[in-house]
Amino acid sequence: MARSLMSVHGADSDFDPANGKFGGYASAQEAEAAMAATGLFNQKLVDEGHFVFAGGLRSASTATVVDATGDKTAFTDGPYLESKEWIGGFWIIEAPDLDVALELAAEASKACGGAVEVRPFAG
Repeated sequence: MARSLMSVHGADSDFDPANGKFGGYASAQEAEAAMAATGLFNQKLVDEGHFVFAGGLRSASTATVVDATGDKTAFTDGPYLESKEWIGGFWIIEAPDLDVALELAAEASKACGGAVEVRPFAG
């Protein structure tokens, strides 16, 4: 089985609970419903043998970039790239082929209420 990364993207403000939003959702109820649906989807992945690992990420502003390519290691606060959208959560799955991975991504998108990118691992 091949492994793929399924990632969910959103604006930085979507991941900051201090901004008064609900994780990019319109209301607390909508956020709770998406989390419940995502939990059910995660359990389906486990039950069907596709689940490897999944997790939600904190806002991109909490990132630290580590660059040890020069003479001294540099640590920089914040994300490496400038972008309007960031990875907010992800799944690592195993699927027999890309078609199955895309079907699972469609279910993931419906469950979490966001677009899901699928990228197969190299090799």
